[in-house]
Amino acid sequence: MAKVIVVTSGKGGVGKTTTTAAIGAALAQTGQKVVVIDFDVGLRNLDLVMGVERRVVFDFVNVIQGEATLSQALIQDKRLPNLSILAASQTRDKDALTQEGVGKIIEELREKFDWIVCDSPAGIEKGAKLAMHFADQAIVVTNPEVSSVRDSDRIIGVLDSTTEISVNGGKMEKFLLITRYDPNRAARGDMLNTDDVLDILSIPLLGIIPESPEILKASNVGAPITISDNPSAAAQAYIAAAKRLQGEDIAINIPTERKGFFDWLFKRSH
Repeated sequence: MAKVIVVTSGKGGVGKTTTTAAIGAALAQTGQKVVVIDFDVGLRNLDLVMGVERRVVFDFVNVIQGEATLSQALIQDKRLPNLSILAASQTRDKDALTQEGVGKIIEELREKFDWIVCDSPAGIEKGAKLAMHFADQAIVVTNPEVSSVRDSDRIIGVLDSTTEISVNGGKMEKFLLITRYDPNRAARGDMLNTDDVLDILSIPLLGIIPESPEILKASNVGAPITISDNPSAAAQAYIAAAKRLQGEDIAINIPTERKGFFDWLFKRSH
């Protein structure tokens, strides 16, 4: 039976879709069978980040409404055969998703895959709540900024009150993923440092993803950043986060401030 993970946040633009693609691909590279699902009906982007936008024939809503079977809608990644994507619809609205319909699809996927990674829309509207509802675990993605952290705190409250696990008296396992971390800005006080974020949100830290132009490059070419023969620091951070999800005990390294030439020269002269 698959483990269902929702990648969520309160604020848009923090890297949920990038994280879904990167974590999904990293898990698939370990030999696990993985499916990633785009819950952002009307604004789908996961297919672009995964590089399968031209291969989408049927989508999530088509399956829910009985217009296609799940096997017709699932797209197999050409680089990683054990990685699949279920795209969102661009032409419907979020009311097309129903709790009953989503539940049936999740149950069917649980029988076929080891991991189901749900890419949630931002906020707490219907699509986001449905992405969370059937999850076993949650990755709360946040940037080290006050507004992003505050919104993530709200999401943690929703995870603890409205999901199937919480309604049945259980407690969902939640992990924090800090994205777009810039140690220089943190050192200047231009963004929150890691300890500040952890103090506010008080959930286990899954990883810290450094700010990196490689993330944008990967999205633009339609390849998850973790699929690379020469992984960048950001890719390595995502790969380590995926290993932690699988239970590996890997230390989390906080990206350190980069020293420039003049910093080095000044240090030598003293």
